[in-house]
Amino acid sequence: MRITLVCVGRAANAPEQEICDALLKRGRGAGKSLGFTDIAFLAVDTSRAATLLARKAEEAERLTKHIPPAAHRIALDEKGKAFGSEDFAKRLGTLRDNGVRDLVFLIGGPDGFLPAFRDNTEERLAFGPQTWPHLLVRAMLAEQIFRGIAILAGHPYHRGG
Repeated sequence: MRITLVCVGRAANAPEQEICDALLKRGRGAGKSLGFTDIAFLAVDTSRAATLLARKAEEAERLTKHIPPAAHRIALDEKGKAFGSEDFAKRLGTLRDNGVRDLVFLIGGPDGFLPAFRDNTEERLAFGPQTWPHLLVRAMLAEQIFRGIAILAGHPYHRGG
């Protein structure tokens, strides 16, 4: 299964992006033997359209261009389902074992998702009820993907009880 994070907003030199990239690299290395064939990160430009609706629509269009056909899409959304790390790992394993070829995590821009775009995803994921900066969400998601792979591999990185 290929995992891709597709995000609105570029932040090549931000420390949060460096953390995200490092964790995804670790996940790629650890995941190959578990059937996670690739873990990729893509960023699209934030819209500069004049209205809120136009910005959200433009960003949805940009995100859509990077979603493979038949991908299982999970939107990061504060109203989504919150998973503990072990349950998140189980979810990754279940999707892989059920034959999902492409898993795409979507992180919207500063204005959030166009409701029709968000509602057209298979799942929504939350990191609690708080609103988090988008750059931190990238790093947090990358960490949970790596942690999930480590849990599935029986690696001691995760020491949850």
